[in-house]
Order: sequence, then structure tokens, then C-alpha cells
Amino acid sequence: MAQKQYMTVDGIPVEIDGEKNLLEIVRKLGIKMPTFCYHSELSVYGACRMCMVENERGGLDAACSTPPRPGMEIKTNTERLRRYRKNILELLLANHCRDCTTCESNTQCKLQELAMTFNIEGVRFPNSARSTVNDDKSSLCITRDAGKCILCGDCVRMCNETQHVGAIDFAFRGSKMTISTAFGKPIAESPCVGCGQCAAVCPTGAIVVKNDMQKVWAALDDPDVKTTVQVAPAVRVAVGRELGCGSGENVMGKIVAALRRLGFNEVYDTTLGADLTVIEESEEFLQRVEKGEKLPLITSCCPGWIRFCEKKFPEFLPNVSTCRSPMQMFASILYDQGKKSSKKQFNVAVMPCTAKKFEAARDEFTTNGERHVDAVLTTQELIRMIKESNVVFRELEPEAVDMPFGTISGAGLIFGVTGGVTEAVLRRVVSNKSNAGLLGISHAGQRGREGIKEFSFPYGDTELKIAVVSGLGNAEEILNRVKAGEHFDFIEIMACPGGCVSGGGQPFAPSSEHKKRDKGMYESERLLSIRRSEENPVMITLYGEVIKGKVHEMLHVDYVKDGGVSE
Repeated sequence: MAQKQYMTVDGIPVEIDGEKNLLEIVRKLGIKMPTFCYHSELSVYGACRMCMVENERGGLDAACSTPPRPGMEIKTNTERLRRYRKNILELLLANHCRDCTTCESNTQCKLQELAMTFNIEGVRFPNSARSTVNDDKSSLCITRDAGKCILCGDCVRMCNETQHVGAIDFAFRGSKMTISTAFGKPIAESPCVGCGQCAAVCPTGAIVVKNDMQKVWAALDDPDVKTTVQVAPAVRVAVGRELGCGSGENVMGKIVAALRRLGFNEVYDTTLGADLTVIEESEEFLQRVEKGEKLPLITSCCPGWIRFCEKKFPEFLPNVSTCRSPMQMFASILYDQGKKSSKKQFNVAVMPCTAKKFEAARDEFTTNGERHVDAVLTTQELIRMIKESNVVFRELEPEAVDMPFGTISGAGLIFGVTGGVTEAVLRRVVSNKSNAGLLGISHAGQRGREGIKEFSFPYGDTELKIAVVSGLGNAEEILNRVKAGEHFDFIEIMACPGGCVSGGGQPFAPSSEHKKRDKGMYESERLLSIRRSEENPVMITLYGEVIKGKVHEMLHVDYVKDGGVSE
């Protein structure tokens, strides 16, 4: 048996057990070491220097980039280190727009948090922040403000290392260094796909979700407008932590109640749209398998992935399912039904995804120039609207969504986690419909937060080769393997690592919180009496009446061009 190895942190012996850096060792002791540029899933950058520790020789080491060694002695909280960190914070604040109360990231900003933690009462240096006159608001998904950037590089590494999009990078040197697109073009003219993962890791307000709340408030205040709203599955497990409820708790009933307090006339669950997607996508998949054509079938419900495919892998567009996303399927129905109303219809979608803002504006999802979804609110925006309306969320009594579209299935609900689409489709296509069959499918290999999951599943006399992918860098890897000749029958791709529960529009949280969201989704699904989409009785009404004779027109789309958007 190997002998245990130890080092000392602030006089306390700590076992070294495979930790990659001193930061992991320090955190084992319950010490919250300050950082700006460190994310465990990204490469080590070591730029902010906030995590410096004092070694036994009196030198300073960056905890994020220094590996532990046996016998090492470090200190994390000396007068020298406290003064050092305060100096760094003052220098950052001297080059930072300090309009905190009007910032999108107010109370959610790490720079603000650390300034309070280290009791920064004044900044000795003149403010040299860039003017915010030239903010980049060209994207429908995110907004960039160079005056708030602290050059931590988190967004650059996320965009390049994890997502493989390459929309932004460092430009220039020294005091002129900045984060920029190629040739300084607006972000909308860059390779950006709108996934919002850059905003998710930005510690300040330099990159934030595009704010569409005002036009929603305007519609809610207009007595001549009928407002409807649909809520995506992943939203229900991400709201509670920010509004006084438990982490990962399913608070859909409270969300419905809050939306009615805000003034929405009708509240629906996008899970119904997911049930439609399961039925249509399963049918399309089986047809392709029988014909042996256009395989693998690749899922189409993630708009960030669709943009990535259009920009970097257009040769795979014939493999992409023709099914609209659950949001757009449900929106088609709401738009169609809204034509029967004497009032003008305003359809809102609450989504965990920033790229849904772009999807809603695509020409493919308009009729006579009218959008089927008039506005997309991210989970972050919904939380802010609830707070602004002074609703005490945790004290709300849960309410049910509106009829006649109020019944959902568990298959549609698990769309919110990576692997959920695959599991829902398998539930539809297998012949064994028993509870034991459901249990077998749940252990097939699609669950978990790994970026790439591969498995085979029996179907008739053959086996289906399936891949479940989250994160666009992983999508690129699997598509290159397909191009090299590797065979898959079905590939689920979600742009955001971990799927929709970790979407760019969700409240930022540590990885432990994301796991609680996953758990909350599966726990909620198990409590539903309807576990398969085809067993949802609303499907009979929809196919028999609402979309009869208009299935392809209302539920399908062909992504054959570079997604035009009407301004």
C-alpha cells in the first residue's frame, strides 16, 4: 500500500490525494480562495493572481497553477497576501466601469463580491475605464461591454476550448489589450452561435444576456393584447435557488403562479411541445432507419447547435431532423389558436437558452412577417421580473398551467437534461412498454454529465448505435469521427455542456448545483403518471383537430440555408 503524503496549509496537515493544484488542496480545508480566472473545466490561465499563497521560502505562488508536493508548507491568509489582493482589486476597479447599481450583473458580480469581502472602501487610482458608448448590442442573444471587462480570459477559453466556436480572443498588448472579435467586427458578424456560455462564466457584467424584459412588460401592460407564455422544462429546477427555495427543487407550480401575478393571460408548459417533438422525431428516425438513408439522424431542438452546424458543418444539415424545437412546435399551435382571438396575440417563451432569442427571430418561424414567438425571456430575466414585481416567490401557492394543453409526459420533461431527448425517443420506439422496460432504458447509457456518451441499444434484429453529446467542442469531435467513416444511427447534440439545465440563460451556479438540477428533473419525471409522449391524451386532440392536415407545416422545418433573420 502506498504511503500517504501530506503538506501543510496554515499550519494544518492536509493529505495529498490526487489534487492537481494547491487551490484544490486549500478548498478541501473549507477555505474559499478568491479567484477570477479559474474554472475547473477550463485550462489554467493564472492571470488574475488573486489566489496567491505564501510558500515556506517566503515566495508567492499562484494556487491555481502550482501542483502540491509532499512536505510543502503554505499560508493563505497573511497581512502581505491581504494587502496584495486589495491592491489587485483596486487596480481592477480603477480600470472598470463602476456603475454597479445600473449594471445587469449587480449583486451577481464577482468583482463586486470580492470588493465587499476585502472591505475595499476606496480606490487610490484614477478611473480609466473605457467608454460604454460603443457597447456591442448587435447580437440577439448577448450584450458586450468592454468597460466592464477585467481580462480574466474566462470567455475566451470557454468559446475556444470548450465550445470550439472561436468568436472572440485577446487583441493587442499591454494596456491596450482587449477581448475582441476578428478585426473588431460586431459579435453578430462573428462565428458566434449565441450559446451564451461566455456570459455564463463572465465574472463581471462584460458579457450578459440580452435584455428583452421591457417589451414583455409593455405587452403585459397593454389591455388590447392577449399575452401567453410557455415555460421550458429546465427552468423549473433553476429558479428556486435564486428565489428562496431549495436548490434543484421543481417549482413549476410557483412559476405558474408568479407568471399570473405578472399579468400573463395564459400559462403553458413547453413540455407539451417536447411530447410533440418525441412523436415526430421518433417517426422520422424509424423511417430513416428502415430506408437506411440520411443516417445518423441528429437532433434539432438546440438552436445553438443548429447555428454551429450551419456555420461549421453545413454538410450535416441533411442529417439534422426536420422537427422544430419544442418551443417552436408549441408556438405554432399557440399562434394558430391565437388567430381566433379578437385581441392581438403576444407569445412569450421562458427558456434556459440564450440562443432561443435568435431562433425566435428566424424567418423559418414567421407567418406573413409575424413571429410565432414574440419574445424569449431567459431564466435570469424571469427571476429579475419576479423580483421587480415584488412577488414573494417562496410564499406563493403552486398553480396548474392552463387547459386544454395542461397535460404532459415524463418523456417530454426530461428534455431538460443531456440525454433526455434520446431517452424519450427510445421510450417511443421500443416494443416493451412495461415499467421494467422503462427502467432498462434509463440504464442504457444516455444519463450522466459526460460530454460524449456512446452506447448500443437493441432494436428488432439489429442494434442502434447512439451518441449523446453536450458542448459544441464535443459535437465537433463526434462529427469529425462520422466524417472519417464511423457509423452512428442517432446523435443527440446540445450546445451547452450538461444540456439545458446548464444553459447560458440559467442562473450561474457551481457544478454541484447543476447536478442538483439534474436530480430534480429526474425526480419530477418519476412522479408523473404519464411516462411516454404517445400516452399523453392531449396528443389525440392535437393530431385529430388542431394540427390535422397541417402536421408538416406546423411541426417541421428544413434548415437549408444560413438562418436568415428579419430585423
